[in-house]
Amino acid sequence: MTYDYDLFVIGAGSGGVRAARFAAGYGARVAVVESRYLGGTCVNVGCVPKKLFVYGAHYAEDFQQAKGYGWEFDAQARFDWSTLVANKDKEIERLNGIYRNLLLNSGVTLLDGHGRIVDANSVEVEGKRYTARHILIATGGWPQIPQIPGYELAISSNEAFYLKELPKRVLVVGGGYIAVEFASVFNGLGALTTLLYRGDLFLRGFDGAVRNHLKDELAKSGMQLQFNADIVRIDKQVDGSLQATLKDGRVLEADCIFYATGRRPMLDNLGLENAGVELDGRGFIKVDEHYRSSTPSIFAIGDVIGRVQLTPVALAEGMAVARQLYKPDEYRKVDYSMIPTAVFSLPNIGTVGLTEEQAREQGYEISVFESRFRPMKLTMTDCQERTLMKLVVDAGTDRVLGCHMVGPEAGEIIQGLAVALKAGATKQIFDETIGVHPTAAEEFVTMRTPVSA
Repeated sequence: MTYDYDLFVIGAGSGGVRAARFAAGYGARVAVVESRYLGGTCVNVGCVPKKLFVYGAHYAEDFQQAKGYGWEFDAQARFDWSTLVANKDKEIERLNGIYRNLLLNSGVTLLDGHGRIVDANSVEVEGKRYTARHILIATGGWPQIPQIPGYELAISSNEAFYLKELPKRVLVVGGGYIAVEFASVFNGLGALTTLLYRGDLFLRGFDGAVRNHLKDELAKSGMQLQFNADIVRIDKQVDGSLQATLKDGRVLEADCIFYATGRRPMLDNLGLENAGVELDGRGFIKVDEHYRSSTPSIFAIGDVIGRVQLTPVALAEGMAVARQLYKPDEYRKVDYSMIPTAVFSLPNIGTVGLTEEQAREQGYEISVFESRFRPMKLTMTDCQERTLMKLVVDAGTDRVLGCHMVGPEAGEIIQGLAVALKAGATKQIFDETIGVHPTAAEEFVTMRTPVSA
């Protein structure tokens, strides 16, 4: 049978664009359809603008700390929210253009509109039908807000990037990295910020020492932390402010209630049922180890399959699909072990490998090395923030199983150490590595005495 395209990609986010570009580079005829914005969540309402906002919030600390180094300001520093948002918008627009050019210059056909699967080899876009030998679903995720009374008064991360003004009082609901990051942003920019989470402690799945250390540092920064708490209804007041009633009967007031309580796969009106594409028990597309769905001609990657929901993982999965289909001699499976990640809270978290809890659960006999210290940069300031560094080591083989940090530039430092852990570095190799002095990072190669075993 003759098809219009070899590969039809639904979704021009990070994974979809990567798959489309490389498939086209391998000689395939490729089309991509996107109904919202090029670059997906990460570029438009996720990783990139979030990191820009984090940079903006961090300047408040920089200005305060600069006084200890002799810097004086003629007037008090003043922050303008509209400037941050406008400049962010310009940068995102620039990146949208880059993504468009990457696709077009690769020979990919770019279609604007909503793509809906008609059958195993057909997609309809704005009333026109296209056929393809293979279809790739890469539509990403979407924030979800519990539908309690008044839920429509709350916002998600999608809307947070476009607020007309910085709220004076913000209530952030959630315990994942998005909640922690945005709470840090609002708090750093001067809003009275409360982080509310229904569990005992946020960032479930991260190392226990990391979670507790960050809790202490956020409390030092003035953020209000409310654990074992949940909202049952939201009401709007006469003055426009919001009132959140909690399960225990308490009432909290805010100008903005921000929900970061999870994301769902964006599968709305995709027509999966028309092609017999099956979902798993959590509502994600069920795929095999090669990202092939229950319908052999249809593949899926990224947040819609619910494996590791990180942009670099979606990129790797997109590359794997392109190679598998059109460059099989270069194909290799995505390795989901030792994936480094960062939480851009203030202070940052960087982590790779097993947590102490995971290592023990998996039966390892481990040695744990920790260092907590006040960074050198802060010694001439009033700031009492402390950094945490931690190594989890297999006592039997001496291999470093996990590396965790809370502190400035944690993500930058962990990226380098991830290479070492991926290569199987032992604690002895860490010990024999000469440190870069004076840096915080050198602490990872100078910890000699375990704190527990």
